[in-house]
Amino acid sequence: MKHIRNFCIIAHIDHGKSTLADRLLSFTGTTTAREEQAQLLDNMDLERERGITIKSHAIQMDYVFNDEKYVLNLIDTPGHVDFSYEVSRSIAACEGALLIVDAAQSIQAQTISNLYLALENDLEIIPVLNKVDLPSANPEEVTDDIVALLGCSPKEVIHASGKTGFGVENILEAIITKIPAPKGDVNKPLQALIFDSVYNSYRGVETYFRVMNGEIKKGQRVKFMATGKVYNADEVGTLKLTQVPKQSIKAGDVGYLITGVKTASEIKVGDTITDALNPTQHSIDGFEDVKPMVFAGIYPVETEDYEELRNSMEKLQLNDASLVFTPESSAALGFGFRCGFLGMLHLEIIQERLEREFDMIVITTVPNVSYHAFTNKHPDVPVLVNNPSDLPEPSKINRVEEPYIKASIITKSDFVGPVMRLCIEKRGQITNQNYLTPERVELTFDMPLSEIVFDFYDRLKTVSKGYASFDYHPIGMKVSKLVRVDILLNGTPVDALSALIHADNAYNIGKKMCEKLRQLIPRQQFDIPIQAAIGAKIISRETVKALRKDVTAKCYGGDISRKRKLLEKQKKGKKRMRQVGNVEIPQQAFMAVLKLND
Repeated sequence: MKHIRNFCIIAHIDHGKSTLADRLLSFTGTTTAREEQAQLLDNMDLERERGITIKSHAIQMDYVFNDEKYVLNLIDTPGHVDFSYEVSRSIAACEGALLIVDAAQSIQAQTISNLYLALENDLEIIPVLNKVDLPSANPEEVTDDIVALLGCSPKEVIHASGKTGFGVENILEAIITKIPAPKGDVNKPLQALIFDSVYNSYRGVETYFRVMNGEIKKGQRVKFMATGKVYNADEVGTLKLTQVPKQSIKAGDVGYLITGVKTASEIKVGDTITDALNPTQHSIDGFEDVKPMVFAGIYPVETEDYEELRNSMEKLQLNDASLVFTPESSAALGFGFRCGFLGMLHLEIIQERLEREFDMIVITTVPNVSYHAFTNKHPDVPVLVNNPSDLPEPSKINRVEEPYIKASIITKSDFVGPVMRLCIEKRGQITNQNYLTPERVELTFDMPLSEIVFDFYDRLKTVSKGYASFDYHPIGMKVSKLVRVDILLNGTPVDALSALIHADNAYNIGKKMCEKLRQLIPRQQFDIPIQAAIGAKIISRETVKALRKDVTAKCYGGDISRKRKLLEKQKKGKKRMRQVGNVEIPQQAFMAVLKLND
């Protein structure tokens, strides 16, 4: 065990984690020249296209240092705030972390957030200054920032470049000399933490785990403590670029397990694997439960695809444990699921993955957050409102509370004004302003979560010319003046377009939604009124005009009464058609509500 090192890489999005991981793999000879490619561990098309890491990936490297052979288990992590749950799982399986900071961009909000996560788990932190070869790099100043943040000495900060491979040897040396070897006892009963799993259509569920105590052998009977189920360990092994089967995996090491389980719901990430015959008494304290921030309905386009969508979601949940879903039904869209996501990027990625990996074309409703409503009858018992249609009648409501977050924004001092304006427009209250350096400011706001759900991140990047970084964590519920805005098409409310909105913004948003829908809903043979309403009060209206056939075309000349008779006849037909007509809502209409400010 003293020759094993388990470490992860944490950094803000776009600071070069995946590139540096590529260099480590090629330097240790884990990959051959033929296998090498950029972002080697990001094996999803989506990750390559967007240049971001979505999943954490585990890989094992062998490295000889001072004539001794070491096994290094690297777990690469995502950098975006929406995937922080992946980071917390990787951290739980490691003893050390490489903290990577971009020499041109310095410390960003997510760097600090991930760092605190690592420090809470008592990880040994190795600071790495990446991209020192860039012309815009500012190594001395950024080193001072890292020293101020970590309290280490400037000599401990390793200068490196993921692009050229400079400094990789120093990083490997630091991993071996500074990160402690894993603690654990091979002779104790088996105790292993599941930190990830994927679904393989041929072999069932592949479980990735880290052994804390004992050892796991091929053919052994193993028990999953959360579900209490017992399985046969058909194959165990370690994770190189491909899976390498082994006879056994001992304490301190990371590996995979195949038990032939086909049902996705039987394996829970964060669960403990133990020996069925000689079980351990204590399950491992895993990472915290996932707290979804944004809720949206996902519905199949064809109602008969509901079961297939359920299977796809279960398989996706295996691979992304932060996805939470429960069945629900809607009058407009039929049967579907109410899903919880960690943020808007997470929602977008899940929708893309359902389409790419499972060929499921889905309709997504307007995202919202969950509120607490209190009725006059029971003013102390909160009613959980995940869906606008769950909100009680306005006359019965005592008060409504909405979730608030503490947002930390780090930006250049030139952009303090525009960033503050944006946050105050989003009902934020500034609580702190801290100059990290004369050039860079950290602003702290308390603001409602519902305000950052839609377009906040994009607008923040726009007002700060891409220089602001953003991180947040929930701080509880506060009383708020919320109303439900319903959209009526042809007099019928469309529940999938309802939204809970602060009373001050309701009129503006209702008006914008009607205008947007007027552009998107195709014209029919009859007039379609689009109305926004709060309760019984209509606050805005637009009309999609009817397509009309020129019925008077055949009357050239002649009496006016003949033309009038034909027009009256057409009018009656249109009226009758409107009473029975259905309005088809295109998918863009649901998504357009999110982009009201464009």
